[in-house]
Amino acid sequence: MQVIGGAGEFTVPSAGEGAAWVEQLRVTDLSVGTYSIPAGSTDGQSPHTEDEIYVVTAGRATLESAGDRAEVRPGTVIYVPAGEVHRFTDIGEDLAVVVFFAPAEDSRAAEG
Repeated sequence: MQVIGGAGEFTVPSAGEGAAWVEQLRVTDLSVGTYSIPAGSTDGQSPHTEDEIYVVTAGRATLESAGDRAEVRPGTVIYVPAGEVHRFTDIGEDLAVVVFFAPAEDSRAAEG
């Protein structure tokens, strides 16, 4: 067993960065981290080669993905399949999201 400390806690991005990513766990088939985007910022992420589960722990925003839009707030859980273009928009409150990648983030990118 491992308690994953810090997961879901908002992190202020470094100067000049629009978002912060902190990975809290990495094993072969799974990685877990927290993605933080300050209110009013822009989410510049690109599609990932792994499936993702988002669990919103703080803030409010909209997730746009594959032509759909969903309002997100604490407690919202969303699945995004590998390769699907998606991003958070209309970030009205500092957003903190626990992200689960399966397999681990960027592990499939190395295969290609």
